[in-house]
Amino acid sequence: MTPVRPVDAASILLLDRSGERMRVLVGRRSSKHVFMPDVYVFPGGRRDATDRLVPVSHPLNPLACERLALRSGTRCSDSRLRALGVAALRELYEEAGISVGTSIEAASQNALPFRPDLSNLRFLARAITPAGMVRRFDTRFFALFTDEAGIDPAGATASHELEDLRWVNIFDRGGIEMPDITVLILEELQKSLQEDKSLPFGRTVPLYHTQRGRFLRDLL
Repeated sequence: MTPVRPVDAASILLLDRSGERMRVLVGRRSSKHVFMPDVYVFPGGRRDATDRLVPVSHPLNPLACERLALRSGTRCSDSRLRALGVAALRELYEEAGISVGTSIEAASQNALPFRPDLSNLRFLARAITPAGMVRRFDTRFFALFTDEAGIDPAGATASHELEDLRWVNIFDRGGIEMPDITVLILEELQKSLQEDKSLPFGRTVPLYHTQRGRFLRDLL
């Protein structure tokens, strides 16, 4: 059987720090999904080919770009890195109805009605689906504070892709079912916030992957 190559994907941890406890936005994946149905995850999905072509209002922070480029292969380019940030914000819009950027009149029905603002995206973690899975993703997880992006947490709306949106206490998810990797990324967020609540752009980033059947955590 031909090995399945992982495809680029992006996910976003949208963080609300307006209350006593920091919260993160999650939603339940539809039962119609082939990959991880009926579990709670952060908004996200695969990088589309057109994400490279989307003009942005503000680029990624240079320190975030440096970390994103590490161990991304010789074919890594600025447009690919930018597209990962665009993918994260596009998925946030498609799955939760939240736009981050400058509003514009959409050029077509499928175009975004805003120019994505990537400047406040923190590169938080990276995870590659193990070999042997039907679908494999090389997912970059970004973090974004709602107050920095001018987002009203009450404006999140469910979609056919992410149902039952919830703002969850990052230290107490209330027993909702999450995939193992989602729990691991949430734990990484907890540790990072305990080290520095501002989540510095140039911080070291964990990479989860498998090698010869061993599950590894490397640092980028």
